[in-house]
Amino acid sequence: MKTIDSIPTSKIQRASKLIQTGAKIGVNYIKYYGDKITKTEAEAKENLNINNASDIYDGLKQMKGSALKVAQMLSMDKSILPRAYVEKFSLAQFSVPPLSPPLVNKTFKNYFGKQPNEIFDTFNATSINAASIGQVHQASKDGKNLAVKIQYPGVAESISSDLAMVKPIAIKMFNIKGKDSDKYFKEVEDKLIEETNYINEVKQSIEMAEACATIPNLIFPKYYPEWSSERIITMDWMTGEHLSEFTAHNTDTEKSNILGQTLWDFYMFQMHNLRKVHADPHPGNFLITKDTKLIALDFGCIKEVPNDFYVPYFELAKKENLANPEFFKSKLYELEILRTDDSKEETEFFTAMFHELLSLFARPFHVEEFDFSDDEFFGQIADLGERYSKSTELRNMNGNRGSKHFIYINRTFFGLYNLMHDLKAKNVKINNFIKY
Repeated sequence: MKTIDSIPTSKIQRASKLIQTGAKIGVNYIKYYGDKITKTEAEAKENLNINNASDIYDGLKQMKGSALKVAQMLSMDKSILPRAYVEKFSLAQFSVPPLSPPLVNKTFKNYFGKQPNEIFDTFNATSINAASIGQVHQASKDGKNLAVKIQYPGVAESISSDLAMVKPIAIKMFNIKGKDSDKYFKEVEDKLIEETNYINEVKQSIEMAEACATIPNLIFPKYYPEWSSERIITMDWMTGEHLSEFTAHNTDTEKSNILGQTLWDFYMFQMHNLRKVHADPHPGNFLITKDTKLIALDFGCIKEVPNDFYVPYFELAKKENLANPEFFKSKLYELEILRTDDSKEETEFFTAMFHELLSLFARPFHVEEFDFSDDEFFGQIADLGERYSKSTELRNMNGNRGSKHFIYINRTFFGLYNLMHDLKAKNVKINNFIKY
């Protein structure tokens, strides 16, 4: 894979990169209007989506950082973006061009004050894995095989300016209006800043590994604070396949069920027992060992779940509460889905919309065991998402609704459901986590 010798770090450099990308998109629209003459509307729109997705991703992967991270987040919810964007943006999970070896050594020296070979016995300056915020290198020290994650230069410093550039696009995409909409952008900004603090990530990783040590079949790497810093993390090298690589070839139902139960227990234990959760559940953060163990990685994004959100959120997941209109509506107000300044039409529309969404999405919580390999269930979720994404009625209403906590909690559940479906896990015991 081609490497990168420099990353635009200043606000002007990064804005220029976005302007270049915008110019390419403008050309794509000219092609689109030409295609409409010789092709059907569907074919012309598909070509437009493919070209735009490719150009946007190519621009973001050169910038790295929070803009690329947002693309990764969007790719996890397959109901928001057209398929071409989902496929392209999903590459941000663990397949982007890495820094060149000379830039790696320079970056390491800037972060740690020493060259890698002054700390480790061996260090491979060619990246093994590159993602949106950092890349991973293989090293060794005192007989230990190690993974060293190095953050890209300028990422932490450019988060606020990157999000300011992305904000107008997000406002239009999600139809956000109103004076208090900044709370959503602040939530994303705070979490992204948190993800760039690798000292905090090491601390969170060690705490999570200790808290979840009783869950069987689940493995965590050991972390080494003495060989880590604010922008570098050193941990044990873990051997296994990325979850997406495993699911691409696995045909063993028993393995699928074991891994699915482990993954589900891990998330339910965090959510209900710890009230904080690994909020980045994409395939690049999980490895599968040859003996069917699940390795959990990357605890930079941990979402605390406050009690005033947790209680009404899971009360809405109960079947009996979905069947109680007044109780259901009261919880929608608690979760800021319904607003006191809503019109009668907005109140009725969003009450019906969220009742339909939750009746479907909460279905696993209404049974003792659930089959996540059920294509019909996931097809219904996709169809519902597509229907509302095309709803002109929804586009004409204020999309600024819902607690800020929904951003990362919904991201967690969408990601978890997709991973469970990819694994084709059947007979998953929903409340199995209580044992631990």
